[in-house]
Amino acid sequence: MNIPLRPREFTEAAPRANTAAGLRAATRARPVNLKARLSAVLMLLTLAGTGLVVRAVDLQVLRKDFYQEQGDARYLRDVPIPVSRGSVLDRNGEPLAVSTPVESIWVNPQELLPHAGRIPELAAALNMDETVLRQKLEQRADKEFLYLKRHLNPDDAKLILERKIPGVSAQREFRRYYPSGEVMAHVLGFTNIDDRGQEGLELAFDEWLAGKPGAKRVIRDRLGHVVEDVELLREPQPGRDLTLSIDRRIQSLAYRELKRTLLEHGAVSGSIVVLDARNGEILATVNQPSFNPNAVNNGDTSIRRNRALTDVVEPGSTMKAFTIAAALESGKWKPNTPIDTTPGTMPLAGHVIRDTSNKGQIDVTGVLTRSSNVGAAKIALSLSNDHLYHMFKRVGFGESTGSGFPGEAPGVLPSAKGWGVVEKATLSYGYGLNVTPLQLAQAYAVLADGGRLRAPTFVKGAQNPERAVIDPALAQTLVSMLETVITPRGTGLRAAVRNYRVAGKTGTSRRAVAGGYDSRYISTFAGLAPASSPRLVGVVVIHDPKGAYTGGMVAAPAFSRVMDGALRLLDVPPDNVEKWYADGAGNWAPIQAGDAAPEYEPGTANDDEGVPE
Repeated sequence: MNIPLRPREFTEAAPRANTAAGLRAATRARPVNLKARLSAVLMLLTLAGTGLVVRAVDLQVLRKDFYQEQGDARYLRDVPIPVSRGSVLDRNGEPLAVSTPVESIWVNPQELLPHAGRIPELAAALNMDETVLRQKLEQRADKEFLYLKRHLNPDDAKLILERKIPGVSAQREFRRYYPSGEVMAHVLGFTNIDDRGQEGLELAFDEWLAGKPGAKRVIRDRLGHVVEDVELLREPQPGRDLTLSIDRRIQSLAYRELKRTLLEHGAVSGSIVVLDARNGEILATVNQPSFNPNAVNNGDTSIRRNRALTDVVEPGSTMKAFTIAAALESGKWKPNTPIDTTPGTMPLAGHVIRDTSNKGQIDVTGVLTRSSNVGAAKIALSLSNDHLYHMFKRVGFGESTGSGFPGEAPGVLPSAKGWGVVEKATLSYGYGLNVTPLQLAQAYAVLADGGRLRAPTFVKGAQNPERAVIDPALAQTLVSMLETVITPRGTGLRAAVRNYRVAGKTGTSRRAVAGGYDSRYISTFAGLAPASSPRLVGVVVIHDPKGAYTGGMVAAPAFSRVMDGALRLLDVPPDNVEKWYADGAGNWAPIQAGDAAPEYEPGTANDDEGVPE
């Protein structure tokens, strides 16, 4: 039997109808559980809240210190509290070096670089090349601090800050100022841009003067401005003042006379030292050429050294005073012991000792008065090497004076064991050893202070114990003998000071070069005043004068002018009080040097010191 097939749509629709009906029936049988859904949502919210609480506890309690440090690192800063460097004063309280407040402009490159459009404005304000400034910033892009310009006038710095350029701030600093300029340059030295001593007494007393900067913790905003001071970390300790033995008036006088001498004689350089004979305090030490410590640049650094303490010379006939001291101490010689210097030359071991002229028959005092090399050599050869050496050593030659000045030279005094007859003879009149001008002044101060040696000092009132090295009577005898040098028959008449007795010795030596000596000279005078009761000791050293070159012609007049002014400045009573008043003492200007010393009488003046061959 053939059964007809059902249409397709009928057979496919039937199951679908049956399925939908079944679902509706199932839905009606299983209603939605809203409570379970609500519970699930609440559980999720609870878990999320718990997580937040746990995280908050972790941040605020467990790891609080870590995140506090991270926050502080972005807002808290430890900043220095600058302190002023101590002032340097002269013995009368006059300022020689002071510190003035200045501002230094700095920038945080990380804050400025995102605002690169303001770099040209900043460059113009700083008077800098824009390209150079941009390169500096880019090279330090990972840094937070970069100095742009140091030591600006506070008013100029204020104008820059008023532009409110992102990342740009100012920092207070101090800059050194030297009122006396080049006059005090070699004594004081100078400081660098960070206000630390680099030369001279600024370097020697750097720790004393510098003090210790303080430190504080502050909160800064994103522009680098201080919002709040949090705490003081370290108390600032300002530098301490330093009072020197230097007398600014005598220093200025000596500097003026040194420049005058160099100009008059066409000399290359020179030094003057003035000591207080009673205590070893240095009242003045000047050099030429000099420099301006307020504007130190990268020029010739050789002019910065204090030649009076760092450079050595052969002292020439100024050494004869100590050769004679050894002779008198030995007992073999007395001031009036005769000595024949005829004919003005003395052959010695293949060399010739020379005088500038035939001094003839003189005595030991005459060896100083007329500066006889032959006479000094004969006296020295009569003494033992050890005796002569120890005399030179006792008065301070061959070792540092102990002044504490940076770079001070100890000089050179050859060991007595190596002296031959020629070396011994030439040492007697100042060749074959090296001394600084300060050493020579120290040695003459021994004669001025009754045979007592003191270390020269730059500090007023410093503890400066004395040491007896020569018999007081012998020292007084030598002072009297040296007075004869400042007479018409002596070589140092131009060192005379009106109404004061002066004692001293001229010296002239050729400049040493490799293999011998050249044609240039060093003119020297060392002396003390007043000879009746010595107060001041002075040494003048002039290098390479043109024309007249002897110590009596070049150095002695400078000594006279410096001593004349210094004695009056210090109110030292003159030896001839009656004549002093008769000459109108009350009308004399104290800062001026006295009248020129009398001219040499024809036929009586003596140039000094021949040169060993």
